[in-house]
Amino acid sequence: MKLIASLLFFFLSFTTLLSQRLHLGVAGGLANYNGDLLDKLYAEKQTNGFIAATVHYELFDQLLLRGAFTYARVDGNDRYNNKDFLKQRNLQFESVITEFSVVSEFYLFNLNEKRYSPYAFAGLALFHFNPYTYDTSNKKYFLKPLGTEGQGIYADKKQYSLLQPAIPFGGGIKFSITENLRAGIEIGFRKLFTDYLDDVSTTYADYNDLLAAKGQLAVDLAYREDEIAGGNPVYPVKDTQRGSSKQKDIYYFTGINITYRIGNGGSSSGSFRFSGKKNKFGCPAVSF
Repeated sequence: MKLIASLLFFFLSFTTLLSQRLHLGVAGGLANYNGDLLDKLYAEKQTNGFIAATVHYELFDQLLLRGAFTYARVDGNDRYNNKDFLKQRNLQFESVITEFSVVSEFYLFNLNEKRYSPYAFAGLALFHFNPYTYDTSNKKYFLKPLGTEGQGIYADKKQYSLLQPAIPFGGGIKFSITENLRAGIEIGFRKLFTDYLDDVSTTYADYNDLLAAKGQLAVDLAYREDEIAGGNPVYPVKDTQRGSSKQKDIYYFTGINITYRIGNGGSSSGSFRFSGKKNKFGCPAVSF
């Protein structure tokens, strides 16, 4: 009985300690993309949104581990480009992004002692995307199966995967609202290892090769200059520049986040103590 009681006490104590280091949260704000179809930050007509659910665990007072699931949408459109030759290209894409990430957050100050702290983060992510566009009758088509640049047709142009790794990094500032409630502002970029987030990267495929392998729809959506007034109706010769693979696409989030710590709060230093002093919120300071 003593052994069972000791094990039960240990389990409850350990569970309590874990819960007091655990934060549950939500986040939301702006989602943006940069790549072959958009080279400006925060383009007004091409800014979308994201939402996220987060879990933080305090490894130390100023070092937290964060897991997050994020849902976002991004898009790019040559129509809004300032350069005439890119407007003439007339390409467009949209994509939903779902992302799971794990990052470390490092805080300059201890939020158990300060009202606010700048912080930086970096880690790993896995995201899913699936670029699509609309034809002239506003019918939606997913682009990857069409191999618009000859992916899957030529040996040097392999099909890209819709599930990709990324490196999230960025920073922000976090505020302690109460002992357990925190709110922050954050910007986070994603370094990608694909240039096909927008389905545009290299050169045009040969007209006949693309037609034979993927059909007329692939040809129509690969070259769209013929859809606009004054556009060239003739499909380009093979290897004419369509995009640029020198710089990978990116997406980034800018928004607010709110977290709530489960338990009574306090330090995560690992030993329970009652100081007898009042903390910044006017309550007795309790730390672990």
